[in-house]
Amino acid sequence: MDEAARTKTSSGVVDVLVPVALNQAYSYRVPRGLDLQPGDVVSVPLGAREVIGVVWAENANPDPRLHNRLKEVGEKFDVPPLKQELRSLVDWVANYTLSARGMVMKMTLRMGEHLGPERVRMGVRMVGEVPKRMTSARARLIEILSDGLLHAKSEAAKEAGVSAGVIDGLVDEGTLAIEAMPRALPPPAPDPTFAEPDFSNDQAVAAEAMRTFAAKGDFHAALLDGVTGSGKTEVYFEAVAEVIRRGEQVLILMPEIALTGQFLERFSKRFGVRPLEWHSELTPRTRARNWASIANGEAHVIVGARSALFLPYAKLGLIIVDEEHDQAYKQDEGAHYHARDMAVVRASIAKIPIVLASATPSVESEVNARKGRYHRIALPSRFGGQHMPHIEAIDLRREGPMRGRFIAPRLAEKIQIAIERKEQALLFLNRRGYAPLTLCRGCGHRFACTICDAWLVDHRFRQRLVCHHCGFSMHRPHQCPHCQAEESLVAVGPGVERLQEEAASLFPDARTMVLSSDLITSIDAMRTELAEIAEGRVDVIIGTQLVAKGHNFPRLNLVGVIDADLGLGNGDPRAAERTYQMLNQVIGRAGREQGRGVGYLQTHQPEHPVMKALIANDREAFYASEIEARERAGYPPFGRLASLIISGGDRPTTEGYARKLAAVAPIDERIMVLGPAEAPLAIIKGRYRFRLLVKSARNVDLSHYLRDWLAHGPKPTGNLKLEVDVDPQSFL
Repeated sequence: MDEAARTKTSSGVVDVLVPVALNQAYSYRVPRGLDLQPGDVVSVPLGAREVIGVVWAENANPDPRLHNRLKEVGEKFDVPPLKQELRSLVDWVANYTLSARGMVMKMTLRMGEHLGPERVRMGVRMVGEVPKRMTSARARLIEILSDGLLHAKSEAAKEAGVSAGVIDGLVDEGTLAIEAMPRALPPPAPDPTFAEPDFSNDQAVAAEAMRTFAAKGDFHAALLDGVTGSGKTEVYFEAVAEVIRRGEQVLILMPEIALTGQFLERFSKRFGVRPLEWHSELTPRTRARNWASIANGEAHVIVGARSALFLPYAKLGLIIVDEEHDQAYKQDEGAHYHARDMAVVRASIAKIPIVLASATPSVESEVNARKGRYHRIALPSRFGGQHMPHIEAIDLRREGPMRGRFIAPRLAEKIQIAIERKEQALLFLNRRGYAPLTLCRGCGHRFACTICDAWLVDHRFRQRLVCHHCGFSMHRPHQCPHCQAEESLVAVGPGVERLQEEAASLFPDARTMVLSSDLITSIDAMRTELAEIAEGRVDVIIGTQLVAKGHNFPRLNLVGVIDADLGLGNGDPRAAERTYQMLNQVIGRAGREQGRGVGYLQTHQPEHPVMKALIANDREAFYASEIEARERAGYPPFGRLASLIISGGDRPTTEGYARKLAAVAPIDERIMVLGPAEAPLAIIKGRYRFRLLVKSARNVDLSHYLRDWLAHGPKPTGNLKLEVDVDPQSFL
């Protein structure tokens, strides 16, 4: 930048976006001698505190009335500035979702913690004679440090089982010296030629298409559409390799961090090193180091959860969204955004290719592929010649289990045969805990959450009754609180814990394991359990949706779905799609490496279109009927939806505000405003909830309509709260 421009900036005013729930930027004076440009990360005073913000624009025409009232920028952080591409994404997401720009920007700064140069870690080294006064603690520490190498101070203390004071005492006596630890080396670059795979014919064609697609270097969207077990990951690795050769970065989004364990191993086998991780389980120090590596371009491939989409990549060249259909990509707190859709937006802004991968594409992506907006790259068969699982229905109306049992006799018989063959079986039930309802045999009292419109779920392993919506829990009592009857409580319906109890009774010699999110203590523990299954140390796996995606269990050849109808009766317009995807994915775990996989669907409605499509392995029939139904009803992707949830501490006030808001909705013949009505979950955490559902034609700027409506409508007061969700995925 020339000197004239520098002088103009340094004596001027800038608008800074701060990470709070506000849409506008604040104006600050630039101190003399400080050169600021849009994208620079700075600290600024906000009220009585200092906050981290981003220079969003130069303010060439500040309000003269504020001339003497403007506060000064405090500090410019020594980190790469946020590029225009990322700032445009923040603006776009905030505008589309009606979220505060400050809260969207906050996601780019890792919640504003540990910015600036990495904190220098101190190490300790043995440099002098052993002290005259010895203690057992000193002896243990000296033994560890006797190699003369530099050890991290905290790690040396932990390994020796001593306090930092023991180290400081030996430093004072000259036995040890404190030195700065060298900065961690940047992650090594993945090697595109490290272990080039041996592809099948179908994979080779798809891999070449991936390489060609990635080499275009402009915005294009591809749908990598491959059946379960077809090797989609290895195929899109070829697009990754192409981008690595160009010296650019790759972002691989995954719906849940539980999926990353096996993925990291597969990546390492292909490229010789692991990719960088980004998710909520990282320690603050690792998070800071990874953020810096991403921002300065040292990190080449990043695999992360949805929040990784908002990181400040130095030279992003490709985005891959794995399991693109997954509901976990929807953020339902704070800024309500769908990471898959916003990834497409970021790729478009950055003018780079994006790959969406799935065995069961979302209806939106399927329609985009059929209309030619996305380039479809297909993998129609499994790798290694393995067959797709054979699927049968078990009609619970005719051959259901005996009373108090949940595994049908035919399914139990097939599981016993699998165990005898030294194969694994998976029992799938998307219901955590022991039972979804507990009631009293004597008076019929049902245990409900005290602050939600929901029953308490019995978690027998923890001896607690738990609300899955607010987290409230109570000890499971021995008597009914309503009629005081002793030992009268009975569990109604199955959860995975109860299913394990039944499996242990039916197959006493089998080793069983429950995989459920509420039983996972850490991501490392989860990866350990998955490794045990992959190594064949478990005979019967009982799992929730956690097991439905992304995992590869070599010995698994049988899947039994205990309640295939579970997701179909909740009034959700996406219910059929979600049920089809989940059951297809979970049965797709079977028969991936040896033998022929078999899936059994326990159902009360085998004639349902979803069940018929699964049993006939007729994916085309399912998508054809679902797309036709969506188009006829004007549901996404043929129309647009937005949900407005009004919540408050008392029902009359909440309903009254919802009705006032509905009454002032602008009239537009292309838009329908439905409601207000009680939300399906009418009370959560003691707050009453009413919902307005807005439905429009596809070509309507629904975000603009909503913004105009809310700007002129009544404002929520007191403890009323209004949440807007554009493109909702949940209808509870």
